[in-house]
Amino acid sequence: MSSPLADEPVEPADEGAEPLTDDEYADHLAELGPDWEVVDDHHLEATYEFDDFAGALAFTNEVGELAEEEWHHPDIHLSWGEVGIEMWSHDIGGLHESDFVMAARMDRIYDAYDD
Repeated sequence: MSSPLADEPVEPADEGAEPLTDDEYADHLAELGPDWEVVDDHHLEATYEFDDFAGALAFTNEVGELAEEEWHHPDIHLSWGEVGIEMWSHDIGGLHESDFVMAARMDRIYDAYDD
């Protein structure tokens, strides 16, 4: 099931913006799939599981296309049967609402593989 966050625009942080605090990002985190977690109040992490390498690679390519389209790039770790994602806004050195929007869009992409 996709979060309404996935329909929000991915907007870069305004100049001088500060990273979200745990109180500010808690509601966004609750809207994501259960595998997402915030690490060190700095970045989002999730691992998506697949039946084989081909599925993991196809998902990675779709996430890459999304990242290029939105110009917001996660760190992606591809291995047999799984893809690890780390997401944060490098410009502000932490989490921004756009990171949660991207995570929700990745969940939406993954949902198509999980059917």
